[in-house]
Amino acid sequence: MADESTPHSAPPGPREPGRTPISRKGLLKGALLAAPVPLLLGGAPALARSLRSPAGEGGRLAPTPYCDDGDDPTPPQMEGPYFKPHSPRRTSLVEPGTRGTPLTVTGHVFGLSCRPLAGVLLDFWQADDDGAYDNAGHRFRGHQYTDGRGAFELTTIVPGLYPGRTRHIHVKAQAPGRPVLTTQLYFPGEPRNSTDAIFDPALLMTVRTVGPGKEATFDFVLDAEGAPPPTTPPPGPGGTWRAGTDYRPGDRVEHGGASYGCLQGHRSQAGWEPPNAPALWRRL
Repeated sequence: MADESTPHSAPPGPREPGRTPISRKGLLKGALLAAPVPLLLGGAPALARSLRSPAGEGGRLAPTPYCDDGDDPTPPQMEGPYFKPHSPRRTSLVEPGTRGTPLTVTGHVFGLSCRPLAGVLLDFWQADDDGAYDNAGHRFRGHQYTDGRGAFELTTIVPGLYPGRTRHIHVKAQAPGRPVLTTQLYFPGEPRNSTDAIFDPALLMTVRTVGPGKEATFDFVLDAEGAPPPTTPPPGPGGTWRAGTDYRPGDRVEHGGASYGCLQGHRSQAGWEPPNAPALWRRL
C-alpha cells in the first residue's frame, strides 16, 4: 500500500502560490484542539468566522449556516453483507494475538452548522489481516461515542483485501435523535481504488506511516444542527424507557405504546428514544 497523505475533501476556490487554503471546519478543528470545551461550545463558530482568510482576500470569512466549503455531509455507502448488531463498546479492536499493521484512526464529527457533535454513536466493522470478517463473533467490530469535543479514536489494524473490493473500513454514525449514516472509509494509494465499483474519493482518509504502523484521520459531517436537547421529553403512555439508564442487549422497554428490544449496550440520553435510534433499538 503506497504511503501518501490525501485529505478526504479538497477546499475549493483560488489558491495563493505556496499556500494551502483552510476551510472553516479546519479553523474550527484547530480551535477544538486548543480551547477548553465550555468555550468551544459557545464561541467556536464565531472564532472560525472571525479569523482572516489565508488566501489573502483582505476580508473576514463570511458567516455561513452550513459547513459547505468543501465539507458537505459525508456521503453514504452500502452496508454490505457483513454488518452485525450487538457489537461491544470499545475504542480498540485489537485483541491478544492480533496480526496485521497497527492502525489508529482519529477525527471529529461535525454538524451542518460546523459545531462539533458530542455523543455520536460510531459503530465500526472491518475485515482482518487476511481479508475475512468474523461472522460468528465480534472480532474487529466495536462501537463508541464521540466525546465533548466531538472527537473519536479507533485502534485497529489495516484491513486485508478480499476479491472484488479495495481496502476499506465500514462505519455507522448516528447523532442523538437523527438518522443513521452508513458509509465506508478508504485508504489512499490503493491500486484497487480504481477498479472498486463503489469506491468514493470523498471518503478517503488521510494516512501516514508512523514507525511500524499507520495513523489515519477522517472528519465526519452529519445532517444534524447541533447538540441534543438538554431536557428529557416525557415517555409515551405507559412508557418505561428513561434517559440516563444503562441498557444491555436484550433489554425490553415500552415507549409511545410500542415495545422495543435493545440491540447494543449504551447509556440512554435525550434524543436516543427508541423510535429515534434504530441502531440501538428494534421494535418488537
